[in-house]
Amino acid sequence: MDNTRERITTNIRKGVLEYCVLALLSQRDMYGLELADWLAARGLIASEGSLYPLLARMRQAGSVETHWLTPEQGHARRYYAITTQGRTQLRVFAAVWRDIQPHVDQLIAEET
Repeated sequence: MDNTRERITTNIRKGVLEYCVLALLSQRDMYGLELADWLAARGLIASEGSLYPLLARMRQAGSVETHWLTPEQGHARRYYAITTQGRTQLRVFAAVWRDIQPHVDQLIAEET
């Protein structure tokens, strides 16, 4: 991947990652590695190392909360859950995304 593509990809990922995490957590609670695997498989993060600092910031900001679960087999895992504040942020992001996406798509279509 050339430097321009890599820079653009990184910037877009940084801008939407928090809201992708909130969207996933709006479907169900997930543990960190589960979130990381889902996001990495879709190219939304490069590695799980970039996710955990974001989750800590989101927890501190009040958009997610955590709880520990121990499955019947295995070790305890910290699960992340979206909060009411997180749901509000996700709704606002979705509205903004829907507003700007057609304009960006139109501009790109005109240039390519």
